[in-house]
Amino acid sequence: MTSSSELVVDEYTNGIIGPHSRMLGPVSDGGRVVFITTPGCWGPMITPTLRGGHEVNTPVAVEKAEIGDAVVIRIEKIEVRSKASSSGVDKPVEGAFVGDPYVAKRCPVCREPWPEFEVKGIGREAIKCKKCGAAAAPFDMVHGYTIVFDDEKKYAITVNPEFARKIAENAWEWGAIPEKSKQVPILIFNKADLVGVPTRLRPFLGQLGTVPAVDIPDSHNAGDFGYFLIDAPHPYRITKEQYETALTDGHLDIDSAREGAIVIAPVKVRGAGVYAGDAHAMQGDGEVAGHTTDISARVTLKLEVLKNLNLDGPLLLPPEEDLPPLAKPWRKDEWEYVSGLAKKLGIDIEQVAPLQVIGSGPTINDAAKRGFERAAKLFNMSYEEVLNRVTITGAVEIGRLPGIVQVSLQVPISTLEKLGLADIVIKHYRLPY
Repeated sequence: MTSSSELVVDEYTNGIIGPHSRMLGPVSDGGRVVFITTPGCWGPMITPTLRGGHEVNTPVAVEKAEIGDAVVIRIEKIEVRSKASSSGVDKPVEGAFVGDPYVAKRCPVCREPWPEFEVKGIGREAIKCKKCGAAAAPFDMVHGYTIVFDDEKKYAITVNPEFARKIAENAWEWGAIPEKSKQVPILIFNKADLVGVPTRLRPFLGQLGTVPAVDIPDSHNAGDFGYFLIDAPHPYRITKEQYETALTDGHLDIDSAREGAIVIAPVKVRGAGVYAGDAHAMQGDGEVAGHTTDISARVTLKLEVLKNLNLDGPLLLPPEEDLPPLAKPWRKDEWEYVSGLAKKLGIDIEQVAPLQVIGSGPTINDAAKRGFERAAKLFNMSYEEVLNRVTITGAVEIGRLPGIVQVSLQVPISTLEKLGLADIVIKHYRLPY
């Protein structure tokens, strides 16, 4: 097939991604993809027919991308399309699922799996099973809010019940739900438990990466959510081996995956299958409520293939201001000073650059350990050397509770050169060498 230098994608999956996913494209190596994303978690969670916790874009094949390569994904632009969002702490509805409410949804009354539905009115009860008429949303929101953005998409305020109701009655418009989306916008829940709280917009992508080597729900393409698929009692169960080798950790929920960042993702199927989704208006480290402000966004990405970089999980180059203090890049005056100090001490100083290795697992401790192990393997260091480098030149930051972390450390340029990463990192952080 002839590749395109730019592709606009406004199509979506039914919640399942993997080697059997239909791919658009291919887009050329060095080309761009514009994804029109749907709001992520809550809308798909309450939509009975969707089989994952998100509704990500149809994946895009990248020219020349083969298994064992990596794709450099440059986030050039994230434009917020939604005018409002709603979120809160979830509670699964008893009887409305089999094993996993994000995946194996069913009507709690007639037991129809992934039931067809209709929407009548507003509130959780508005989503009705077409077969029996029962309320069919598999989640309730125990404490939630509706939040409105200003016209410039810089600030936001949580609204009162009257305003929340006005928004709920026009949920598709306020949420800017794309035409081809199948979700019910969470704005219909009409939640206003948190009123008059101001905050700032800082949009980022909760989902960004490449498709896994096994067909799984999109929301579970990560070490924490994916753990629940092992021997699960539904059609999307996986083995422990598949969990350890087939996932690509595309579901990061790391707030630094924002405009100006670079994600370097593993290729585990031919063509890579780059996808995006689950954009959020803002989030602090950890996404501690379990969810944040889902939005529709227009996202521009530049894609480049990095041959023969066989990654176990993603790497992240966040904007410089997002790096922890000890991992920040050296500047010319600093470097001249420490080079001079090293010379006085008779020590050969190593040129280094910051890099984040993503770790994932069922708990934060598991995720951190996996991040250290991935770093040790990739950089050909001992596990203990990684621990020391992270301690004095980096940090461990929480991406998402319960199990996504960013392991930051300064890596020798000589090591990055062997991996084909040095030029990317040096240019991204404008290093003095």
